[in-house]
Amino acid sequence: MGLAISAITGDLANRIISFLMAKYTVHVCSEEKVERLQQLLLRIGMVVEEADSRYITMLIQLKTLVAAMYQGHHVLDTIKYRKHKELICDSSALSIPTPNKRTRTLVSSASHKVFNSGLIRTLQNLEAGVANMAEFVILLGGCERISRRPYDAYLYIDNFMFGRHVEKQQIIRFLLHHNTPGSLAVLPIIGDAGVGNKTLVTHVCDVERVRSHFSMILHLNGDDLFRITDHERLSGRILVVVEFASDVDEDDWTTFYHFVTNMERK
Repeated sequence: MGLAISAITGDLANRIISFLMAKYTVHVCSEEKVERLQQLLLRIGMVVEEADSRYITMLIQLKTLVAAMYQGHHVLDTIKYRKHKELICDSSALSIPTPNKRTRTLVSSASHKVFNSGLIRTLQNLEAGVANMAEFVILLGGCERISRRPYDAYLYIDNFMFGRHVEKQQIIRFLLHHNTPGSLAVLPIIGDAGVGNKTLVTHVCDVERVRSHFSMILHLNGDDLFRITDHERLSGRILVVVEFASDVDEDDWTTFYHFVTNMERK
């Protein structure tokens, strides 16, 4: 009888130790996964933040990274909520005995397994995103930064502020589309001083992509239009910005444009 009791006691002790070891191992693995999740979210968050500050065309890659990042943050917030909820449940269980404790434990165990599998999938998605992020980061370094100075793309009139980001980007695309070396591009500015077109074009010409695209940028008006003849030879890509106080007829503009382009050939 004593041997049977001793064997049962030893087997029970081994099972308890195995259960505690398995539970401890699962807890350690979960903590490692959470730490890994935080590290991946930090890396992806830095890349997404940098991408938001640049003019990029790789929108599909950015959308994939953002989706994975939001999924990871959702899982991380859920983990924090579950820990807080478990602490409340444990404190309640110690103060008030409940008859359904075993049922709640089984449900909690099943829910933990489902959540753990979701955590593993999220980690796999984030690790795949980080693994494919190297080329995205390299291409991101070649994209121009978005200027955060408000006067570059905003117009202030009578305490009202008007955004002109779309106009600025349209002008930049128009100027960069002129790709023929040795030719002369003419950009007219029509309107009085209070309209703000001159200021907008000035900021556009100050953009690094525009300045590096043209070898010379000339700002002319009716008074110093013939100053272009002071340059004996105009080589490379030339941009001529001409100011007009009022709108110009199409025929007059055609005549003027041919006049300016012919001056370059003289």
